[in-house]
Amino acid sequence: MFRKQECVAMLLAGGQGSRLYALTKRIAKPAVPFGGKYRIIDFPLSNCVNSGIETVGVLTQYQPLELNDYIGSGQPWDLDRMDAGVHVLAPYQRSKGGDWYKGTANAIYQNMQFIERYDPEYVLILSGDHIYKMDYSLMLQAHKERGADCTIAVLDVPREEASRFGILNTNPDGSIYEFDEKPAVPKSTLASMGIYIFTWEKLRKYLIADEENAASHNDFGKDVLPSMLAAGERMFAYRFEGYWKDVGTIDSLWEANLDLLNPKIPLDLSDPAWKIYSRNPGMPPQHLSATAQVQNSMITEGCEISGRVEYSVIFAGVTIEEGAEVVDSILMPGTVVRKGARVQYAILAENTDIGEGATVGERPEQATDLTKWGVAVVASGIRVAPGAVVPAKAMVEQDVEAKEVSAHA
Repeated sequence: MFRKQECVAMLLAGGQGSRLYALTKRIAKPAVPFGGKYRIIDFPLSNCVNSGIETVGVLTQYQPLELNDYIGSGQPWDLDRMDAGVHVLAPYQRSKGGDWYKGTANAIYQNMQFIERYDPEYVLILSGDHIYKMDYSLMLQAHKERGADCTIAVLDVPREEASRFGILNTNPDGSIYEFDEKPAVPKSTLASMGIYIFTWEKLRKYLIADEENAASHNDFGKDVLPSMLAAGERMFAYRFEGYWKDVGTIDSLWEANLDLLNPKIPLDLSDPAWKIYSRNPGMPPQHLSATAQVQNSMITEGCEISGRVEYSVIFAGVTIEEGAEVVDSILMPGTVVRKGARVQYAILAENTDIGEGATVGERPEQATDLTKWGVAVVASGIRVAPGAVVPAKAMVEQDVEAKEVSAHA
């Protein structure tokens, strides 16, 4: 027997994350490590439990093994409940066949039976690739007070950046009268965050109609929301004020990690009033030797630091040997940077091994052509040979034996 829930959350976590390239070659994007001891999915899951939402469906598809293992029973987020809790929902074979999720709306459509177990009045739709802290209960309260059929969370962005987003144009009361996808000349600066609350009775109706439409992309942004707007449903924008970043690209993932080191950025992960929960292996405390030099960096448990670390995020179990330098970079769990190696403006995925005297990445002021400069990325488990050079913006997915690799290794 399942306990009735006022609101059920559905977390879309099945995308390939192709713009993260080597980092998502073997794992789903929401499972990518973040902030020294977290993974991206920790943020929406923690937001749910902190907001009083007890039932969360996590929709997986691409490379789900590590993400499924990480979520487990949901215990780290207090979501291991008999009559509610977190549930991993993958595409499955049905009596009349089965399909991969064809789009965001189709993914929810395929799991309507899960939602109906809990007979909710409202459904919260979330993405698994955003870094932010948000009280969904306040958004739900606004949805109810307005008698809305759909409420969309929006962020006020600088006008010069508005053309990068889906923009919502609203009336003075916050009701939405137009969707404008990446407009060349935006009418407003209210950007959709990809966070929606629907009245379930209405959403169910539109999901069924969308599935029956052979011409549909089966997507919320392209199909379901415009259909609701055209039909005159009550749709409102909910303004969010706070830190939010879509970490779907290498640059945005790098920026969001290093934002944690900027005291002017309002993203406090140590706030006991809104804790970000995670599942982490127990490790001994980090050790900084007599030769270590560390400045404005996050160093997680189990690290052995004997070299120089500056403005970087260092995950659990990383080793940085004497004479090595790590600057403006993100080192994921188990990485080793050996003596004399230099890592700058780079992301090193889990269990990489940077050989003695090797160089990975470069500072922008050292670049001869800034159009070819960017964050260097080394995929998980890769070995960079001693003395090898990995240039700026390289995407390394195989062991590096040569003295230098191209930017597209």
